[in-house]
Amino acid sequence: MRKIGNKATGDGWRQGLKGRIAFLVCTLAIAAIALIVYGLSSGGEQTSTKPGGGDSSAEPEAPYKVLVFSKTGGFRHDSIPAGIEALRKLGAANGFEADATEDSSRFSPEGLKPYSAVVFLNTTGEILSESEQAAFQAYIQAGGGYVGIHSASDTLHAWPWYMNLVGGMFTDHPAIAKGAVRVADKAHPSTAELPTIWTKTEEWYNFLANPRGEVHVLATVDEESYEGGTMGADHPVSWCREFDGGRSWYTGLGHAAESYTQDEHFLRHVLGGIQWAAGKKDGDCSATLYDDRNYQKQELASALDAPLALDFAPDGRLIFIEIGGAVKIYDPSTGATSAAGKLGVVSGNEQGLLGLALDPEFASNGWIYLFYSPVGETSEDRLSRFTMKGGVLDLASEKAMLSVPTQRVECCHHGGNLEFGGDGYLYVATGDNVNPFASDGFSPTDEGRHRTAWDAQGTSGNTNDLRGKILRIKPEKDGTYSIPEGNLFPEGGGEGRPEIYVMGVRNPYRMTISPFDNALYWGDVGPDAGADKPLRGPKGYDEFNKATTAGNFGWPYCIADNKPYRDYDFLFGGFGPAFDCAGSINDSPNNTGARKLPPAQGAFIYYPYGPSEEFPQMTDGTGRTAAVGSMYKYDPGNPNEFKLPAYLNGSLILFDFSRQWFKEAKFDDSGSLMTINPFLTHLVFDHPIYAKVGPDGELYVIEFGTGGPDGKISKISYSGAAGNQAPLASAKASATNGLAPLAVTFSSEGTKDTEGDAITYAWDFDGDGKTDSVEATAGFTYETNGNYNAKFTATDSEGNASSVVIPVTVGNRAPVVTIRAPAARGFFSWGDEIRYEVTVTDAEDGEIDCSKVQVTPALGHDEHNHPSPTLNGCSGTFRTMESDTNVENTFLYLTASYTDAGTEEANALTGTSTITLLSSDRQAEYFDESSGGKLQTENTEDTGGGRNLGFIENGSWIAYKAINLVNMTGIRARVSSAGAGGTIEMRADSETGPLLATLGVPKTGDWQKWVDVESGLTSVPAGERDIYFVFRGGDGYLFNVNKFDFLGSGIAVP
Repeated sequence: MRKIGNKATGDGWRQGLKGRIAFLVCTLAIAAIALIVYGLSSGGEQTSTKPGGGDSSAEPEAPYKVLVFSKTGGFRHDSIPAGIEALRKLGAANGFEADATEDSSRFSPEGLKPYSAVVFLNTTGEILSESEQAAFQAYIQAGGGYVGIHSASDTLHAWPWYMNLVGGMFTDHPAIAKGAVRVADKAHPSTAELPTIWTKTEEWYNFLANPRGEVHVLATVDEESYEGGTMGADHPVSWCREFDGGRSWYTGLGHAAESYTQDEHFLRHVLGGIQWAAGKKDGDCSATLYDDRNYQKQELASALDAPLALDFAPDGRLIFIEIGGAVKIYDPSTGATSAAGKLGVVSGNEQGLLGLALDPEFASNGWIYLFYSPVGETSEDRLSRFTMKGGVLDLASEKAMLSVPTQRVECCHHGGNLEFGGDGYLYVATGDNVNPFASDGFSPTDEGRHRTAWDAQGTSGNTNDLRGKILRIKPEKDGTYSIPEGNLFPEGGGEGRPEIYVMGVRNPYRMTISPFDNALYWGDVGPDAGADKPLRGPKGYDEFNKATTAGNFGWPYCIADNKPYRDYDFLFGGFGPAFDCAGSINDSPNNTGARKLPPAQGAFIYYPYGPSEEFPQMTDGTGRTAAVGSMYKYDPGNPNEFKLPAYLNGSLILFDFSRQWFKEAKFDDSGSLMTINPFLTHLVFDHPIYAKVGPDGELYVIEFGTGGPDGKISKISYSGAAGNQAPLASAKASATNGLAPLAVTFSSEGTKDTEGDAITYAWDFDGDGKTDSVEATAGFTYETNGNYNAKFTATDSEGNASSVVIPVTVGNRAPVVTIRAPAARGFFSWGDEIRYEVTVTDAEDGEIDCSKVQVTPALGHDEHNHPSPTLNGCSGTFRTMESDTNVENTFLYLTASYTDAGTEEANALTGTSTITLLSSDRQAEYFDESSGGKLQTENTEDTGGGRNLGFIENGSWIAYKAINLVNMTGIRARVSSAGAGGTIEMRADSETGPLLATLGVPKTGDWQKWVDVESGLTSVPAGERDIYFVFRGGDGYLFNVNKFDFLGSGIAVP
């Protein structure tokens, strides 16, 4: 055996006698091989896997030839004879002839011409001359196929083109061991018939780099199943792709002779690879290649005001909601968005129109279910059924089905997602409806007097309360509902509300029901503590959960994989024992339900701020907000050629609103989590808040933006297995409102075709169905007041087209809203009172009714925010809430809006303005720019946890952009040093700009022993300025910085 860690090309001691003995053993095993490989035969009939993955019978293929090349220039595997014999038998049984050679002169144009594919069977070393390399490259470029087995990745290291052909190159390996192969692609012919978890004894190769992103990964190996892997949680072991005009398939398996003589799974694996590479079986090798050639994002509707959820009507229309109460319809046949109706809702504290689901029989009954916070004196969130007639929501048809009593004084967590399962049951997600900002980022279990709004034991942990739950009901035709069997508490039993299917959740903001078995999946947004605290409990985690039966998922007593919190006295600071996740006792005075709770179930995925030790695939980023999309069920009968690929069949789509990534989770045959893979890595999303696969098999994503009128709905199409894709249409207008005559310049800027096809343009400016211009940029004058939908269509040379619509309002001008106070980008402290002043001008309305001006503060955590109740008036004050953590990038959005009255001929228009206000405690790691170099962040042991800035050298710097220092008088830094210390210079505009303050950093004796240093500010600049912190000192690493506190009254009311 080769020495562990050495390249195969550097070993050869196993040649000679052992090789000859192996050859004899192989010869004796020919009969066994024949039994296996003939068992793999389809009786001369080829099965063709369609590009999407569906199988269909085809006529028997004419025999074809495959060249098996096994030349070695370094280590020689003694399994080569067995491999050659096995491939010959596979060929005989499956319609191809395998010619074996070690004569590299066969690599010539004439020598390679007879072969549909070339198999590199355990080749090693530099085995082709330059002319032979040229011939092989030309062969692939002409459409030839390549199959690489095992040490084919330890071959021709000096030839970059070959390295790219293979996709990943061998570096080293540990000792032969039993390991677990995780098969990701159950549609490709080389992996379709393999076990989902395939246990195999193998020589597990480590590769120079992870090939994912450059190749389509068919299978990975679980490094926890053996010792010596160096590639981490994502260790590809088999992959394929179309390359340079040809096809490339590789497996890292196949070291030992037993793979070829005894392993039926391995032989099926190789057979499918040969058939695909030879072009004899279809297979999709683009499904995990995330680029614009394979996955396209098309914006369908834009300028939406905080859109939250959507559903699909049977006629293809897309019905969606906005948090402010609007129900709208996107019509794909016209590309236009229209208003269906608007509910009166309470705003702020995450209330509003929260959930939407269409009845399974919507085509015949027009029923639509909405979950919302109705205006009125009753504090509740309500589930109601309405009837939609045509494109109009009949508000008078409301049938109130279910009331969830709430408190409306304190923020947050209302949930609100509605989803129907295939069983016809309606699932309703509700949040815990408690204030999380006084719990230091831990569990809110404050049992003090008048503190019910801070105690989730009265909601999530209360069996007699509908908050912090996922409810499951069966809607009845008369507008009532019944209780399905199997909910957590029986009807009439007194143990708890019978509507409850899942209890013990915090904010299950997005959920989905499996189309395979009605299993329930959801993302639960967790608390914010950045580090474990022995006297309080675990740090915060977001969770992904799964329920196949009713259950309790632990909150507020347990989190993640049942990590318990401790009983804590919020008044005096005392603490008790850890809660018992196996059966917590709810003895809170706010509990109106059962005292003994069902056992808590742990999450199947959970992750904290920063990197996740347990689930490293959950890519780190700013904040965290776990959400689920759909579990995809591939339909081979779906005629849409741009549906998501068969590779994703059975995958659960995960996403994070704050980190703005997508993932796909795969499960083994038992339903347990198998692996988490990247998904749509090339696409940029603006805070995805809802994702759902439509009936057409494409993925629809709502992008929330800032929570103002910058929301949108996009569609993700897959063309990797389809052929030509329509262009991505994009259009802009110089004006979208004004008085007639209104001259508008329209531009197709941003329109592109990923295949590079020529594009033709068509503009219909006035919605009469006639083409008004075919130019890329065109002008049009609207002579008559009215409401228009300007439609732009881009068509490629293959006839595929896509369109976008720009609404244009003529006869009304949008209000201009300006926030005069407080100063944008100014500083506040938690609990400050802040005065606001707003001015509005509207040419048509004239005098402004200030009671119609709406002002909404929203606490921002990293990439998401919690709106407070909306205020009315052109001026007033509000008080900032208390933040629950000091480890995040915290801020306030302040949004002002005004909707005018419209005119007889033109729709009402809304003007908005949003400014950002900054909390005075700024975490050092959330800088906007830095000097780079060795400067980096690391986990901190300082109070509150999180990360600190470290590896600071003389001249290192960080910068915070657009800072307003109005009424600020000083600066404080939290620092530590095991070095010699140094100084921090605070400068304006650049690292050499005007000096505002100098902080001396002492030697503290340890990199995690923290002290505060402080200085006053001199010559404070006016307006928004970039602020630089420049670090000075001697040689080596100087000190660490955890945070900065900007001192002064800032924008607060004096």
